[in-house]
Amino acid sequence: MRDAVACASMHASSFAKPWPALEFERLLASAPVAGDGLWKRDILTGFILSRHAAGEGEILTIAVDPANRGRGAAGALLRHHMSRLAGLGIAELFLEVDEANTAALSLYKRHGFGKVAERSGYYTLPDGRRATALVMRCAL
Repeated sequence: MRDAVACASMHASSFAKPWPALEFERLLASAPVAGDGLWKRDILTGFILSRHAAGEGEILTIAVDPANRGRGAAGALLRHHMSRLAGLGIAELFLEVDEANTAALSLYKRHGFGKVAERSGYYTLPDGRRATALVMRCAL
């Protein structure tokens, strides 16, 4: 992950409450955070960040440039990242996803994630309403 500003810009195109570049700089400098990116001619087209400890990992965020969505980039990125984490000794991987995000739910289910819990009102939507997060788990 070379560019916190590029991550922040892509995150803003993907989420209602984007993280600032300073947050990406902090995460990328943190030892228990792993990040992978997709680059095309030195331009970031997708990225994933996770945090890991004691044999468990949690995907913090994944984003793909809107122009590259629907072409398998997120799946390739997720597969690569899961393989990398398994190589680091991570046995279980968790994530949270908005229950209404059907594209993400489909992606995660295809890669072996299953629902283990719900967090009601976890996300704030752009209109101020609250959305439920599904907690999902995958054995690596």
